[in-house]
Amino acid sequence: MVGCSTAGELDAGKMMTGAAVAMFFPADVVEDAAAAVTENLRQETTVQKAFAEFERHFRLPVSSLDLARHVGLVLVDGLSGAEERLMEKIGDRSDILFVGGSAGDDLKFQQTRVYAGGKAYTNAAVLVLLRLKNGFEVLKTQSFVPAGRHLVATQVDEAKRAVIQFDHKPALEAYAEALGVLPHRVSEHLMQHALALMVNGEPFVLSPQRVDGQNLVFFCQIKEGMQLEVLNGTDIVADTGAAIGARQSDQNPIAGLVDFQCILRTLDLRNQKRCEQYGAIFSGFPAIGFSSYGEQYLGHMNQTSAILLLR
Repeated sequence: MVGCSTAGELDAGKMMTGAAVAMFFPADVVEDAAAAVTENLRQETTVQKAFAEFERHFRLPVSSLDLARHVGLVLVDGLSGAEERLMEKIGDRSDILFVGGSAGDDLKFQQTRVYAGGKAYTNAAVLVLLRLKNGFEVLKTQSFVPAGRHLVATQVDEAKRAVIQFDHKPALEAYAEALGVLPHRVSEHLMQHALALMVNGEPFVLSPQRVDGQNLVFFCQIKEGMQLEVLNGTDIVADTGAAIGARQSDQNPIAGLVDFQCILRTLDLRNQKRCEQYGAIFSGFPAIGFSSYGEQYLGHMNQTSAILLLR
């Protein structure tokens, strides 16, 4: 049994706060599983011991496991600031897909926890490796479209996840120009105008957190030299419903679903009073999820639902 603290929950077609949600996986869906804890993320992010534990459990090198039948889950201390390093280390060790979220604490931003083996941890991550009977799919969905404008990060403070300059201008000034708003109005537009690293036409969303003087602080790390696409927000309920609907099939039904949803998406839904509509998308099959402080899939991102579909 593994888990984490959250900033909102999803279960059986209903969005909640202050709840605990759980899903138990039957043997005809998950044939085997192993969990491992990686501690001291801020000091030294390593997955060596975790992967050694996986190999002891499955009695095979991780590199020899069937990629179509094995998938990883990752739950991270959401205040560690170490998600990027962790996902890089996982990617260096294996081509197995890992999907998950960063633990929350109901927007207190004081302490977030992950849980495994009867113990709760901070400054740590829980990694789980599942062997599946019928396969899986990872669905990454975000409610944005490109605005047709780009910004290049020309000076950054990676440790603070801060951008100092875009296009050799103060970050606040360049971002305001890209949005067509005055700098003192930028804070009003952060939610609807995230930035994205585009990979083969697919956006990986990097969300601005706040204005800090002339700098912009993000929820994700931005590296110097990154060319980023400015995004316009769209309809979360419609987009997510369409993405899930496209993957429903009588021949290959969804046996279960875990939704790692960004707290920023949840806040948007709460502000629009559309939580009931969003929850209804997941009412046709076993589904749980939680509002996270960031999502993990091929890296660390924001304002995304990273969804594990089990067949």
